[in-house]
Amino acid sequence: MRYPVSWPMTASQPAANVLYVSELSKTYGSTVAVDKISFKIRRNEIVGLLGPNGAGKTTTINMVLGVLEPTAGSIQIEGIDLKAHRSRALECTNFAAVYAPVPGNLTVYQNLRIFGMIYGVQDLQHRIEELLEQFNLARFRNVKSGVLSSGEQTRVGLAKAMLNRPRLLLLDEPTASLDPSVAQEVRNQIRDFAAQGHGGVLWTSHNMYEVEEVCRRVLFLSRGKILLEGDPRTLPREHGKETLEELFIALAREPLITMEAG
Repeated sequence: MRYPVSWPMTASQPAANVLYVSELSKTYGSTVAVDKISFKIRRNEIVGLLGPNGAGKTTTINMVLGVLEPTAGSIQIEGIDLKAHRSRALECTNFAAVYAPVPGNLTVYQNLRIFGMIYGVQDLQHRIEELLEQFNLARFRNVKSGVLSSGEQTRVGLAKAMLNRPRLLLLDEPTASLDPSVAQEVRNQIRDFAAQGHGGVLWTSHNMYEVEEVCRRVLFLSRGKILLEGDPRTLPREHGKETLEELFIALAREPLITMEAG
């Protein structure tokens, strides 16, 4: 399935990067949550944002979503500066996480319709029908979202996240607590989105096997700093580790020491 452009670019060609983050920081008094990080996500790329709890991953995502205002630095989405043109930048962005389900007292259809109206989706009825089929939700269209299983609720959340055909999709632990078969289904949907469309994905996860399978590139974040960046399939060996999980544990235990020396 192709994901057509749903909003016009101002330039004749799309920006080289779906997301460009430069010297981004977030502080709370004397506490530094995110410390001058810079990275980019290219078109058709899935990038993993890895790190232990408290590393700054969710804070980073919330700044990209415009939920938190950065203390310093800049964010560009499709070449649009988020601070200067917030609404325009966020038109091509969406988000999903298992800890942020859609309202449980609304049916699946009602949720998709309301969020579609919020996003200003054109031909909304047709788009909803497409997503109900794509995420195997048609039989749940009139079921309240709150009574669905965790896997079904995850699929509803992903359908919501795809409503506006985002150029930038932010996923925070999207498969947490899912059984292996549903998790694999979710991974396949996201891979298809990145490969067949025009967008990119920022994906946080503690599942290193999943990251190796899905992500083309990973960023290791610890205490608000990016310590390492590279291909998850080759990065461990470059730093004397057998697996990505071993590398993750080593960085989590020595969060202030970069592993440049391997």
